[in-house]
Amino acid sequence: MRSYGADVPQVPETMSAWVVQDPGPMPTGPLARVTLPVPEPGPGDVLVEVEACGVCRTDLHLAEGDLAPRRPVTVPGHEVVGRVVAHGAGTDRVAIGSRVGVPWLRHTCGRCRFCRRGSENLCPESRYTGWDADGGFADYVAAPAAYLYALPDDDDPEKLAPLLCAGIIGYRALLRTDVPVGGRLGIYGFGASAHITAQVAIARGATVHVLTRSAAARRLALELGAASAGDAYDRPPEPLDAAILFAPVGDLAPVALEALDRGGTLAIAGIHLTDVPTLDYQRHLFQERTLRSVTANTRDDGRAFLEVAVRTQLSIATTTYGLDRADQALSDLSADRVDGVAVLRVR
Repeated sequence: MRSYGADVPQVPETMSAWVVQDPGPMPTGPLARVTLPVPEPGPGDVLVEVEACGVCRTDLHLAEGDLAPRRPVTVPGHEVVGRVVAHGAGTDRVAIGSRVGVPWLRHTCGRCRFCRRGSENLCPESRYTGWDADGGFADYVAAPAAYLYALPDDDDPEKLAPLLCAGIIGYRALLRTDVPVGGRLGIYGFGASAHITAQVAIARGATVHVLTRSAAARRLALELGAASAGDAYDRPPEPLDAAILFAPVGDLAPVALEALDRGGTLAIAGIHLTDVPTLDYQRHLFQERTLRSVTANTRDDGRAFLEVAVRTQLSIATTTYGLDRADQALSDLSADRVDGVAVLRVR
């Protein structure tokens, strides 16, 4: 056991974790379960004992090779809920035992013109949990204290985990659409992020139309208050003021653009998208339709969304897996067998 002081819980020397090795096709996939040393928290870091970790489509993109790895072997997972068990130098203000969320964004330079103007998500030196550094498919994770979110002690960690990426990035995508108050919002794809974002949009007065290939997801959308739910390539029942493309399917971009009313905006929420077909200017972009991408999020986005989540009392649909079944969780996500959010329950 490793001791950090009399008032600090003892920490084991090693831990169980999953790593991405050589990217390849699911379901056999590239995840391997290994034993690793428990990470040492460096200056500015804390060590977090993981309670739960959401399984994000970005983890799947990394595992399947759609997202180029940045390290030879990486522990994925960036929707981490856990308890602080040790400090690195300079992090005593984060109390031992406090519950925190470890999100996707873990470093920005603070000096570039993007950071200075409040767009730290565009920082050229930005780094990410589960991609540039080991994430939460493990018993422990070390993370920079300045990028953590304080989380309530009494909430279910399985319900909190999806908020840390699915919720936050969906919230940023919603902001990027500029959907007007009482406007008509189309949501293409209805997985983890979309089912949270739909509830936020409805709470803000939007009429939400969901377009997705999954019959189970369409049923969930209607249960959560969507005005309609159709197939991904269907035309919504009315012109849209805005739309969000959550499905990583480039073929849907022109479909969504064509569904927009004059002056409408489409935001593409994913880090990966298959090739977009050639757009026809008159059909897809004329009459001041706008196409926007979404790149990560700022810490201000995260804090704002978590406040919204408390007020909105979101219903989070989860499918729970033990840490020993992380490979199955990714396989199920790849095959669209997950309704809502897959979450690893670690302890």
